[in-house]
Amino acid sequence: MDKEKKVEKVWYALYVKSRTEKKVAVELEGIDIDFYLPLEKRLRQWSDRKKWVEEPLFRSYIFVHITPKEYYKVLQIRGAVKYISFEGKAVPVPPQQIDAIKIYLREIDPVQNEDVVWEEGKEVEVMAGNLIGLKGVLIKAKGKNRVKVEIEVVGSAIILNIPRKHLRIIG
Repeated sequence: MDKEKKVEKVWYALYVKSRTEKKVAVELEGIDIDFYLPLEKRLRQWSDRKKWVEEPLFRSYIFVHITPKEYYKVLQIRGAVKYISFEGKAVPVPPQQIDAIKIYLREIDPVQNEDVVWEEGKEVEVMAGNLIGLKGVLIKAKGKNRVKVEIEVVGSAIILNIPRKHLRIIG
């Protein structure tokens, strides 16, 4: 009878040396460690050109999905500094947060709202990003890309600047 106990893997945030996220990811892959390095495409401006590049969503962090046995193995990788910890103990990252990051990065930009008339007082809903599902009132259009929105939270209003592409007018 095989009484091998299934060891649960846990997600942790690993702090790495600045600008070594991709190198550490290659090292993790080389030793067969499950990891997640969320990358985001950004338009970078140099003096002579612009170029789309993939950069880490969270600079100096990689998420590792490991068993207790792999805990110290990960710290031996060149570029790895430490786990994000509280009172000396590494803090597990809930799998729902990892899933939320993946969903956020997988989102196709909502329809560009260039033809929408952004009138003050209109009700809007956040359709993308971390605040998805929140509703508020448009206070002011700020340039071509952002709007100022008032959102009710716990009985009081907060005012946020949100990209237009993350909103839709609902009223």
